[in-house]
Amino acid sequence: MKHPSSRGFFAYWDAQRGDARAPDRSEIEPGAVRELLGDIFVLSYDNDAGYPFRVAGTRVSALLGRDLKDVGFSTLFAPGARREIEDVISYVAEEMLAAIAGITATSEDGRTAHLELLLLPFNHRAHEPVSLTGSLAPFESDLGTLRDFRLTSWRYLHRPERLVPRALRKLAIARGFMVYEGLR
Repeated sequence: MKHPSSRGFFAYWDAQRGDARAPDRSEIEPGAVRELLGDIFVLSYDNDAGYPFRVAGTRVSALLGRDLKDVGFSTLFAPGARREIEDVISYVAEEMLAAIAGITATSEDGRTAHLELLLLPFNHRAHEPVSLTGSLAPFESDLGTLRDFRLTSWRYLHRPERLVPRALRKLAIARGFMVYEGLR
C-alpha cells in the first residue's frame, strides 16, 4: 500500500477484525478514522446494480463531481474495464479477502490521474445485505472531475500465517496416528 489513507484504514480494519476474517459493519466506528472519512466509502454487494454506493466520503464525491449515493461503482470504470473491477469486488465480498489496486482515470483536461483503491469486506450476517467498504485516494491534487477509471494493478491481501513452532506442526500432522508397541 502506497497511500497513507489506504494504510491507515487497512490498519484500523485489521485491528477491528481481530481473529475473524473480517469485522462486522457495526465494529467500524467512523470517529476512529475521522481524518480518513473523506476517502472512505461503503458499497452494496449488488452485481445487477453495479455495486452501488451506500455512503461515499466528501473527497470521493468531489473526485467524481457529484453525490454518489446509489451510483454503481463499476459504472465509474471505462466500459471495457468494468468486468475486471466487478470480478475483484466479487472476490473480496465472497472470499472475504482485502484487495489493493492501482487505478488510472482521466481528468476533465485530459490528464491521467493515479489513485489507490482499497476494498475491504465486512463479515456476512444472516438476514442482512452483504456490503463492503474501502477507500479511494488520489496521488495528485487539483484533478477536477475524473472519469473512465481503469485498473492498472491489484492484489489480494492474505492474512499472514501465524508462526507455529515446528514441534506443534509435527503434532498436528501426526494427530490421529497411534503406535502400539509390543504387539505382533
